[in-house]
Parts: sequence; C-alpha cells; structure tokens
Amino acid sequence: MPNLPKPLVRTDGDRRTLEFAPGDIQSEMRLSRPDALVLSYVRAMMGFALFVPQPRHILMVGLGGGSMAKFCHRHFAQSRITVLELRADVIALREQFLVPPDGERFRVVHADAAAWIRDTAGCFDVIAVDGFDAAGLPPALSSFPFYHDCRRRLAPGGVLVANVFSYDPRHDAVLGALHTVFQGRTCQLERVAGNNRIVFAVADGEGPAARLQRRLASRGTLLPLPLPSLLRGLLNRLCVHLLLDRLASRTVLD
Repeated sequence: MPNLPKPLVRTDGDRRTLEFAPGDIQSEMRLSRPDALVLSYVRAMMGFALFVPQPRHILMVGLGGGSMAKFCHRHFAQSRITVLELRADVIALREQFLVPPDGERFRVVHADAAAWIRDTAGCFDVIAVDGFDAAGLPPALSSFPFYHDCRRRLAPGGVLVANVFSYDPRHDAVLGALHTVFQGRTCQLERVAGNNRIVFAVADGEGPAARLQRRLASRGTLLPLPLPSLLRGLLNRLCVHLLLDRLASRTVLD
C-alpha cells in the first residue's frame, strides 16, 4: 500500500514485536510461548468468551502479529477462525510470528474488511475489530454502516468486541455508532489497557450486564456490581474459572 511505513519486526531475547513506527508496538510475542497473550488490551478483548464461551465461527478484523488468532486457534479447538487483513506486508510476516497456516478451520484473508463484511454471506458468533492505520481507526472501520453490517453478520446471541483508542479522533463517533446499532446493548471497558478502550456489544436479547449476571447466577455466583466494574474484576482474575467453559483462568490471563 502506498505511503504507509513498512512494518518493523524487532527481536530482543525472548520478545518479538511488530511496530508500524519505532516504539509504537502493535503486537508482542514471547518466542518461548508464542500462543500466550502478552499485551493487556488483547487479554481484555478476549473477554468476549465471557459472553460466548463456545463460538462456532470467529471473525477478526486485523491480523497484526496474530496474538488473538493464535490464542483462539489453540484454545477454541472446535471454532472456525477467519482473519481479515488489509496489508499484504503484514500477512507476509505471519511465519515470523508463528501464525498457523491456512487450513480447514483457520484462514487469513487479504481483504478490505468493510467491503468483505458488507458483501459476504457469512454468519459469526464473535466479531473482533482491531484494525488501525497510522492515524488511528480508518474511517471505513469507524462508521455506522460498518457496524450495521457487523451486526447483520452476527449470529443470534453473538457479540462484537472493538478496540478503540481514547485519543482517537473518531472515538466518540465509534461509541455512538455502536450504541445506536446495538440499541444500547454495549459496555465499555476503561483502565484495563492504557489508552485502549475495549467495547463489547451484544447482537440481541438482554444487554451485557443481564447476560453476564445470568451466567454467573447459573454457576451459583451473583455479583451485584455495575458491568464495567464486574468485567474489570473478572479480567483481573475474579471468577473467570466460573465463566469460561473450556479455558483455565491461568491460560487466559497469564
């Protein structure tokens, strides 16, 4: 793609990073544990499993170093995973970050995510949006039509999780579009990963708070906390083992 800086791969001991500008880390991997989640915001995005613990098909917007893709490929063995990535030079780095090869249940698609989601007939239990350019969220990934198309592609009970920078000029527009498209069924996580804001939006039915409290109650636990506080607590090791049907809490959070 013209006028975009080439992605930088840096290796320092056990640590390998992907950067789009020196010091601007987009993805990080431990060579000794390539499937582990290192960056806090990626761990927070995995909170989608609190709402959909056994997704059949996960769609990811943005490959980067493949942290979430690798984690899901390993731990959601029954799930299909499709990753959309606009930049061919990022896809070309997949072997350096030990991203699995394409196969029956995993594939990386070189595509414009907004157009692909608009035109595909796919149906997904989870859509994870983490696509940025040098200026922040591209207009195509921060618009009302984009999130409207995402909601149309979610299966009943599905969830969208989006990463939005607090200082991004489109921050308010994204939150407004999500609130409108998902009819208020959203929750924003703050103070879990620096300037990253993690937003969950459920496709239909009850809102995030009611859904999560129902899942807790079904396991004999009821925490009468506001949802953002509850989620922050869960992501900081409280009760995760009660909610993730197949993932040990230490696997998710360590």
